[in-house]
Amino acid sequence: MRLWFSVLVLWLAALPAFAGELRGRVVGIADGDTLTLLVDGHDQHRVRLAEIDAPEKGQPYGQRSRQVLSGLVFGKAIRVVTSGTDRYGRHIGRAFAPREPDELDVCAEMVRQGAAWVFDRYSTDPSLYELQDQARTNRRGLWSLPAADQVAPWDWRKSKAAAHSTADLEQ
Repeated sequence: MRLWFSVLVLWLAALPAFAGELRGRVVGIADGDTLTLLVDGHDQHRVRLAEIDAPEKGQPYGQRSRQVLSGLVFGKAIRVVTSGTDRYGRHIGRAFAPREPDELDVCAEMVRQGAAWVFDRYSTDPSLYELQDQARTNRRGLWSLPAADQVAPWDWRKSKAAAHSTADLEQ
């Protein structure tokens, strides 16, 4: 019983590291799904937007995706509901920007504008798929590109990694 209680106390103590909320001003945009949040005027936190995956910088629509995210949040005070951290130490979370009369779900807006894909592997929000289908049907954002350029970022990264591995073997 004592061991069980100790495990419970340790688990509860670790809980804030896995779920919580950050509030701050966006001071940097790395790409269409990663931002830097300044909290309390001095603590910088890298945030990877949850449930979406934006085109990479070198990928078609990559720079435009970054611009869309910047237009939505750069310089603004936002709220991020975090769900954990990734292997790079970034917070993972859904971002919410001020908008009258409530808040804008930034992840949903990126998908709605065709600036990001729903990240199938990690998404739990079925409404994102509806937004993606609408963006594709209406040829918004990346869905206006030629079909050959509409490569999901996870597939693009995999093909780049395979090409890199092949190049290493040839040397």
